[in-house]
Amino acid sequence: MLGISVFLGEDLAKETIDYLRSMKNSGFNGVFSSLHIPEDDSTKYLERLTTLGSWSKNLGMELMVDISGSALNKIGLSFEDPSAIISTGITGLRIDYGISNQVIADLSHSMKISLNASTIADTDVAELRIAGADFQNLEAWHNYYPRPETGIAKTVLIAKNRWLKQLGFRIMAFVPGNASLRGPLFESLPTLEKHRHMHPLAATIELLEDCLVDDVYIGDPEIDYKTQLQFEAYFNEDRLLLFATPEKRSAYTQIVLGNHQNRWDPARDVLRSAAARFKQIGIVQPEGQKPRPKGSVTLDNQLYGRYAGEIQITLHHLPADKKVNVVAQIIPEDIPLLDWFAAGQQFEIQLNKDLKRGVYENEFR
Repeated sequence: MLGISVFLGEDLAKETIDYLRSMKNSGFNGVFSSLHIPEDDSTKYLERLTTLGSWSKNLGMELMVDISGSALNKIGLSFEDPSAIISTGITGLRIDYGISNQVIADLSHSMKISLNASTIADTDVAELRIAGADFQNLEAWHNYYPRPETGIAKTVLIAKNRWLKQLGFRIMAFVPGNASLRGPLFESLPTLEKHRHMHPLAATIELLEDCLVDDVYIGDPEIDYKTQLQFEAYFNEDRLLLFATPEKRSAYTQIVLGNHQNRWDPARDVLRSAAARFKQIGIVQPEGQKPRPKGSVTLDNQLYGRYAGEIQITLHHLPADKKVNVVAQIIPEDIPLLDWFAAGQQFEIQLNKDLKRGVYENEFR
């Protein structure tokens, strides 16, 4: 599952529900929020929580809320009355500290409960079994880390997740946003430190492919519209959408735009468009030798003989070649996506634009 985060420190606005709808349409089915709240905001938080719960329910999205016992009591709810919690629209609780394993076990018979994946121990699992917990409703959620240098290492995450998988847990981790970041530090909210400020989709793919993670949530309040389109293309259509800037002196940029497929015998150094050489594009004149840094979009010219017309994207720095025209460059923020191309991967190259939600939609669908 993919999910987003909505925080309740301010009143929910029309932009929030619009974002929820948009992300739902892009394949996101979960919402995460937090009820670790200041004393004087408790009444506002209950109203905001109920609104968020109603919106999530109407959109068919699950709502997981991070909670402590004291915060729940402040808004007039109690672990002893799970039906009242569910009535707000909450479908699950993320339990962190100060709540006994017996209470967790009891709650697991009414709703999903996510445990702190980073701190759960053998003793907790044993106590939950003794307390009769419904393990079908228990999940393991990792933390996000607002302060730079405090996110966990990939090796640590994988080791922990191997153990959690052996116990049968479904596992969730966070990736950063790239539009509206959460304060007060505004340094993004990843689980892995290496993902801080990384492209959210690249970070998501790494968690799913390498780290035994089942579900990924955006930790920050928002991703930008281009990134939303990239998530939608990847998860709904199995297509990696890449944005590029044209090479100023090239006459051939338009030729490389559009849909491609990485060859089933993938090269080490480049992504090769499988059908490029079968396009009728006419003679490609040499445009001069240029170095090919990672992310260069290239078109083989007539000097390459039968390879003329081949379209490639470089996967690392390659030297200039008089037989190869550099016609565009993948934008810097999309470069990490190049590390996740499998054999036969569908992809699309579009010119980079300053997109906003609701603008240029028809151009990209």
